[in-house]
Amino acid sequence: MPTILVKIFEGRSDEIKREYAKALTEASTKVLGCDASAVDVIFEDVKKSDWATGGVLWSERG
Repeated sequence: MPTILVKIFEGRSDEIKREYAKALTEASTKVLGCDASAVDVIFEDVKKSDWATGGVLWSERG
């Protein structure tokens, strides 16, 4: 059932990703009423130089 795509800056530890995946899975089962085994979480690590907000690359922010 739900597939959740999470795009975050690279460098997060596996422990942090594991904790976040667990929290997203728990929220999904609560709100959607699905089984935890039906929830997929995909992490996509993004370099700060590949992400811009307001026209400014995150790698250039102070």
